[in-house]
Amino acid sequence: MIDIKLLREDTDRIRSAIATKKFHCDLDTVLGLDASRREKITEAERARAAQKAANTEMAGLVKGSPEFLEKVKEMKEMAAQAKDLEADAKAADAAFQAAFLEIPNLPDSSVPVGKGENDNVVASTWGDAEAAFPHALPHFDIPWFESRIDFARGVKATGAGFPFYVGEMSRLVRALVNFFLQEAQANGYEEVLPPIVVNAESATATGQLPDKEGQMYVDENEGLYLIPTAEVPVTNFYRDEILEAGQLPICRCAYTPCFRREAGSWGAHVRGLNRLHQFDKVELVKWTDAESSMEELEKLRENVEGTLQKLELPYRVLRMCTGDIGFPHAKQYDLEVFAAGQKRWLEVSSCSNFTDFQARRAGIRYRNADGKLITAHTLNGSGLAVPRVLAALLENNLQADGRVKVPECLQYWMRQSYVGECH
Repeated sequence: MIDIKLLREDTDRIRSAIATKKFHCDLDTVLGLDASRREKITEAERARAAQKAANTEMAGLVKGSPEFLEKVKEMKEMAAQAKDLEADAKAADAAFQAAFLEIPNLPDSSVPVGKGENDNVVASTWGDAEAAFPHALPHFDIPWFESRIDFARGVKATGAGFPFYVGEMSRLVRALVNFFLQEAQANGYEEVLPPIVVNAESATATGQLPDKEGQMYVDENEGLYLIPTAEVPVTNFYRDEILEAGQLPICRCAYTPCFRREAGSWGAHVRGLNRLHQFDKVELVKWTDAESSMEELEKLRENVEGTLQKLELPYRVLRMCTGDIGFPHAKQYDLEVFAAGQKRWLEVSSCSNFTDFQARRAGIRYRNADGKLITAHTLNGSGLAVPRVLAALLENNLQADGRVKVPECLQYWMRQSYVGECH
């Protein structure tokens, strides 16, 4: 969440900044609820203070005297009034907190202003997307594709968007995950293996709730959510904790399956591996101090780019505009690989700085050299997600004989140079 002091003192700037994002909220209502809850909290505190003073006064009276009995009656009335006022204050605070959580993070001043994806800026490219890929096909049109990534049986077992990976493809998925983790660890990220379900507090801390509840799978009996990304449990590792400045930055990586309902998704662009409800991903997460988070974002992006370069996949880096960055994001890069068979760019990673937005919700702070407690900054990036990387590998590396060449960086785990049937 944003700093409430900033909202109170610079409302017009907050209003202007939010207007450039795709999210809408009524700041006047939030400010009204803030004023109301502060007033009610003050009234409740005054009532308890008066009750305490009356209790002290009663202690000086003769027990059983008319004055004492009158004070007892007065104390009961004051206690009931204080209880009612405290209930009103609690309700007013809950109403404010619910509205306050609807305010998105503010875009950093370096983020391009725009309305949507057409206003994103290509920051850089790598590789030759115009190069000839003479045998490329959309991955879902490769003749042996459906026997190795079986969507039909996935529908039978679970539903659409939950394929089986069979034989070589299951090993290739595992090789990609191992390679992604190896790269992350080489770049200084310590691996953790987190839970793949989280509670509502964790999802709220990272901004999935209340923004994306419709995109998450939930166990209503337990009130637990299947994670859409490892960002959620890993960021909450330090929830409600105080770090020391000397510990920062802390860098972690995690492999998990991820689950997204992707409600409302349809069309040719979601065929095959382009969009799944369950997929494998390695996530990179950082906790930093306030001064260095933007520098750490650039390092994070460079780490992901290095992984893509070893896979020899042409890619581009997009600076996402204000109208296309997420609810909790202050700045975001998207990395897209070129899939030669589909002749389109596929997003494989988002590298994001949330500044203090998530950490303020999560209560993650650090103590600086002067002993002052400061809200930490959090960052994350996909390093990487498997399905679209796999799609691009299959399409770009398809050979004349129908096999797919395995990138050299994956051959250690695959123990073979090609996958797929030979015709």
